[in-house]
Amino acid sequence: MGDTLEFNEIYQEVKGSWNDGRLRFSKQNVVYKSSKTGKVDSIPASELNLAQWRRVCLGHGIKLGTSTGHVYKYDGFRDTDFEKISEFFKANYKVELTEKDMCVKGWNWGTAKFSGPLLSFEVNDNTAFEIPLSNVSQCATGKNEVTLEFHQNDDTEVSLMEVRFYVPPSQSDERQDPVEAFAQNVLSKADVIQATGDAVCIFKELQCLTPRGRYDIRIYPTFLHLHGKTFDYKIPYTTVLRLFLLPHKDQRQMFFVISLDPPIKQGQTRYHFLILLFSKEEDISLTLNMSEEDVERRFEGKLSKFMSGSLYEMVSRVMKALVNRKITVPGNFQGHSGAQCITCSYKASSGLLYPLERGFIYVHKPPVHLRFEEISCVNFARGTTTTRSFDFEIETKQGNQYTFSSIEREEYGKLFDFVNAKKLNIKNRGFKEGMKGKIDEYSDSDDDQHDAYLERMKAEGKIREEGNDSDESDGESDESFNPGEEDEEIAEEYDSNASASESSEGGEESEDESAKKKKAKKAKVVKEKKERKPRKEKKQKDAGGPKRPMSAYMLWLNSSRERIKSDNPGISITEISKKAGEMWRQLSKDEKQEWEAKAGEAKKQYDKAKKEYKESGGATSSPRKESKKSGGKKDDKKRKSAGADKDKERGGNDSFKSREFIETSEESSSDSDHKSKSKRKKESDDEEEEEAVSTPASSEEESD
Repeated sequence: MGDTLEFNEIYQEVKGSWNDGRLRFSKQNVVYKSSKTGKVDSIPASELNLAQWRRVCLGHGIKLGTSTGHVYKYDGFRDTDFEKISEFFKANYKVELTEKDMCVKGWNWGTAKFSGPLLSFEVNDNTAFEIPLSNVSQCATGKNEVTLEFHQNDDTEVSLMEVRFYVPPSQSDERQDPVEAFAQNVLSKADVIQATGDAVCIFKELQCLTPRGRYDIRIYPTFLHLHGKTFDYKIPYTTVLRLFLLPHKDQRQMFFVISLDPPIKQGQTRYHFLILLFSKEEDISLTLNMSEEDVERRFEGKLSKFMSGSLYEMVSRVMKALVNRKITVPGNFQGHSGAQCITCSYKASSGLLYPLERGFIYVHKPPVHLRFEEISCVNFARGTTTTRSFDFEIETKQGNQYTFSSIEREEYGKLFDFVNAKKLNIKNRGFKEGMKGKIDEYSDSDDDQHDAYLERMKAEGKIREEGNDSDESDGESDESFNPGEEDEEIAEEYDSNASASESSEGGEESEDESAKKKKAKKAKVVKEKKERKPRKEKKQKDAGGPKRPMSAYMLWLNSSRERIKSDNPGISITEISKKAGEMWRQLSKDEKQEWEAKAGEAKKQYDKAKKEYKESGGATSSPRKESKKSGGKKDDKKRKSAGADKDKERGGNDSFKSREFIETSEESSSDSDHKSKSKRKKESDDEEEEEAVSTPASSEEESD
C-alpha cells in the first residue's frame, strides 16, 4: 500500500448543497479540496479519534471526528473502497474504521442527542438524521416545542426552512425546563450572530464599493459588522474565503477585497465580494478594546493594543489576525505602464484585471475571481471595435466564459508571457473542439511541454503588432513614420518647382525612387484584392418563338385539377399542389408511362417548331440590333476616355497659368467642344444609315 490514498468526485454537504472535490489520505493528514471554492480542509492525523463507514444517498460515506470536537463528513465512496481505507487507517492513523447502520424506518419519534457540533436524532440507537448546528440561524421556543430555522443557500434547488421538535415534559427534574435546556444546547453551537459585548475596534466612514456606500466597520471576535445609513450586514469570519490587497493603477489608492461564501444578501442581490477603497495618504492611530494580556494571548503577537500607520494597513492587519487567512497581493506581473494591473472592460463596465500568482481577479463591477485550476483555456481575440485593442477570453472547466475587452495593444506581450509562464492552455475558439485532451487532476503544472499552438499565437501577435504599427502613425513609437520622407513624396506628386520639372530624365529617376520607397513601406501589410467575376447575362425570351412543352406531371395535373377540387371542396391553391404531388408519387409506373409518352410527343412537336422558327430568321433579328447599340455605346466611352487623356497631357505638367492663358484656353476649349459635338452628330447619322442598310428585308416587312 502506498503512502497516500486519493479519491475524485467526493462530495461534502454544505447547507443543503453537494459540493464535489478531491480527498487525499496521507500519513500526516487528511486533505479535502473543494472544486467550487478551492477551499482546503486539512485534518492532522494526530487529531483523528473517530472514523465511521455509513451507507448514504450518494453511495457510501465516511464520518471523521477529531479530538478538538470537529466533525467532517465525506460522501461518494464505492463499496469496494472500504477494505483499502480500513487498512490504511489501521496502519497510519491507529483508528479503526467501523461500519455504522442508519435508521430507515421513517419514524418521527426518538431521542435527540447533542454530540459536539451535531444534533443527531436516533431511533433504537441508530441515527435517523443529523443536523449541523452551525446551519441553524434562529432557535425559538414554545410550550413543549422548539423550532429551528436554517441559513438558506442559493445554490440549492430545495432548501430546508425549519424543523420543529416536540419535547415532552420531564417528570424527574422539575427545576429545569426541558424545552429551555434543549434550546440552550442548540444556541451554544448554532451560528446565531448576536452583537453581545463591545467591539474589538471600530473603523469609521470607510468607502465601500460593493455594497456601495460609506460604512462603519465594527470588528467583533467572531464576526464583522457593517453599519451604514440604510443597511446593516453581519459577516461571520467563517464565511470569509480569501483576502486581497491590490494597488490601484494610479498608485495613490488601494483595494482591500474580502471574498465571501456564502455571500451577504440584500433583497435579491447577492454580494460575493466586499470591496473597500483606501487612500494611501490616510493614516490612523488604533487602540484595541482589550487588555494587553488578552491581546497577546489571543493574537500571539500578530496585533498589539496600540497601533498606528496607514488606514489600509491597519484594516488588513486586523482582518488577517481575526480571520486567520493569508492576504493575497499581486505577484511579479508588470504591465506596459509599470502597473500590476491591466485596464479593461467586463460587461460594459470599465475596471482593472489583476494577474495573480494563482489566478485572476477583476475589480470592481462585477468582481470576478478565477483560479488557474478552474480555467480550461484562455484566448486572445482581436478587438471588435478597433485594432488598437484586443480581448482576453477565459473559459472555465464548468463551461462559463469571461471576456475582458478593450485591453490596450501594448499590454499584449506582457500578458501573453504571463499566461505562457503559468502553463495555461491558449486555444482559439475555432480549434477548441479538436484540441481537447485528457486532463490529469493531479498532474504537475510545472511540467515544461512544447506547445506548437502557443508559438503560432505568439508569432501572429508579433505580425499583428507590426501591421498595426504600419497602418497607424503613432508619433514616436511608430518607426515607419518619417515626416521628411512624406514631404518628398508630396513634392513629387504636386511639384511646383521649375527646376524639378526641367529634365524628364531626372523626373523619371525620382519617380522610380519614390515607387521603390512606397513598395518597401507597403511590404509589411499586403491586402489581396479579389477579382470580381463578370455577371452572367440573362437569356432573353423570344416573344415570337414557340412555347416550351409541359412535363408529364404538369400534363397530368391539368387534367386532374378539377377532380381534386371536387373531391376536396374548399381546398386552397397551395394545398392543391401538395395534394397533387402526393397523388403523383402514388401513381404506378404504367399510369405515369401514359403521361410521359404525351410529354415526349409534345417535346418532339416543340423541337420541330423551333427548328422551323430558326430557319425563318425569327430568332436572330432582335439580338443583332442590341449588339449594334451596345457596340455604339462602347465606342462612345472609348472616345470620351481618349479625349480626357489628351486633356490631361495638355495641362498636367503646368503648375502656374497666367490670366491671358486661361482666357485663350477657355475659348479654344469651347471651340473644340463645338467641333466635337458636330463631329459626334455626323457619326451618329452615319451609323443610322449603316443600320438601315444592314437590316434584313424580313424584319422590314414585319414592321410594315
